Amino acid sequence: MILSARIAVPSVSVAFPGGLVRSTQLKFQAFLKQPSVARTDPVPNKSCAHGNSLRVLEWDKLCDSVASFAGTSLGRKATKNQLASLNQTYEDSLRLLEETNAAVEMHKHGGFSLDFGGINVALVRSAIQHVWRDSPITGHEAIAFSSLLQFAESLQLSLRAVLKEDADWHGRLMPLTEVILQMVVKRSLIKLIQQVIDEDGSVKDSASPSLRRAREQVQMLENKLHQLMDSLIRSENDKSSFLEVSNVDGRWCISSGVDSRTNFGGLLLSSGSGRGSIIEPLAAVPLNDELQQARALVAKAEDEVLLMLTKKMQMDLEDTEMLLHTMVKLDVINARATYSLSYGGSCPDLFLFQHDNISEGLQNGEWTLFLPEAYHPLLLQQHRQSLQKAEKDINDAAAEIGRRKMQPERATWKNERDIDLSALKERVVALKQARPVPVDFFISRKTRVLVVTGPNTGGKTVCLKTVGLATMMAKSGLHVLSAESVKIPWVDSVFADIGDEQSLSQSLSTFSGHLKQINDIQSESTTQSLVLLDE
Repeated sequence: MILSARIAVPSVSVAFPGGLVRSTQLKFQAFLKQPSVARTDPVPNKSCAHGNSLRVLEWDKLCDSVASFAGTSLGRKATKNQLASLNQTYEDSLRLLEETNAAVEMHKHGGFSLDFGGINVALVRSAIQHVWRDSPITGHEAIAFSSLLQFAESLQLSLRAVLKEDADWHGRLMPLTEVILQMVVKRSLIKLIQQVIDEDGSVKDSASPSLRRAREQVQMLENKLHQLMDSLIRSENDKSSFLEVSNVDGRWCISSGVDSRTNFGGLLLSSGSGRGSIIEPLAAVPLNDELQQARALVAKAEDEVLLMLTKKMQMDLEDTEMLLHTMVKLDVINARATYSLSYGGSCPDLFLFQHDNISEGLQNGEWTLFLPEAYHPLLLQQHRQSLQKAEKDINDAAAEIGRRKMQPERATWKNERDIDLSALKERVVALKQARPVPVDFFISRKTRVLVVTGPNTGGKTVCLKTVGLATMMAKSGLHVLSAESVKIPWVDSVFADIGDEQSLSQSLSTFSGHLKQINDIQSESTTQSLVLLDE
């Protein structure tokens, strides 16, 4: 036992693989089997006890926090799914950590653009679905797909430039080096989309001769109709008449105000009490008919261009789907890395409990758990959000002072606002000084159980949750919010009974609810599980 207070109760207990679980307050003890062959695979079919454990540890909130760093909607969803599953084998966890490390290195290098927010994955997915159905994609879908291709191409070019400058980066960026360089980017498709689709998603006039002719015909007919309508309106002698050009279902018409009279013949399209009338002049009918036909030709020509793009995409549909999948994967990896950089995480030395695979360069080789200056991630996030809000309040207050200085008649308000601003500044200073306190959590190899004792509100529960979250973060490929040289054992599951939880649906008392959860934990945990008990 490394960390312990002098007060006997209440207490919390931590049991690592192959050890004893004991709570001095509950007077509950259970012996876990000594490890024989280590499990490197996760426990299948996660149980209710496991779900309750994740809930009391608030793992879902941490998943949401990490997912918020993803740039795309699919990336955010995939990040949450990957973190929430907690079904990684030991080998999976090592691979995920390697990916996160590589992405962190890419950020530190500074020569890569990892802003996935410019990729409209919803439109790209929609384009792929249209291609599968052999129906024309839209112009906006084509632009979104072109953006995806260009982003992938830019990432490859940046990586090749870095590797050309220093070949050592090839190893430092593994396994992302292979992932990025293996992406299939059709430069010819990018060029084709740029040739026929404008930036606003419309098909360019130059996309086809038939489209250009049809649009020129539409423009010519609209000019004729504009001149006709203008002539009819100006020819009306009644100055009190209120007439204006309007458009009904694509047909040029003239709308008149209430009680207005017109001298030209036409088709009455609509009228009503207090609403005036809409008239299609007889002289405009044949021109409107021609205009409708010309617009139909435009739509047909546009569809032909978009269908041509669709056919081109069909030729490389598998590569397209794989590219989108790869981009979402990179977005997930980047979310983990960005979270680590944002909160100052450290890559853990993850190991199997019974293996002596300890890094020779570390001085903490005798530890099963070495967690120096570890922060509870949700408390750190809450503190940051409070500080950001307080700083925003200062900026808003300062802007308000500036506005009121421009109003001399309200100068008496200035001192009141100055007092508020001073108070806000004091709050920011107080928040900066109230940064969450990290904990040092060390467990030696000879220790199987750690009992943390101390008074109420002494931080025991936060300490326990910090260990549980850090363990799951390491397993999920996340850096741990701790100082360097973090050492954490890989576990198949984390079980916890924390706080004053009770099952109302089963009509159990608080104490009975704890016993049921602990009994379930004892039944479902293995020699590779981490068990956390509170009070």
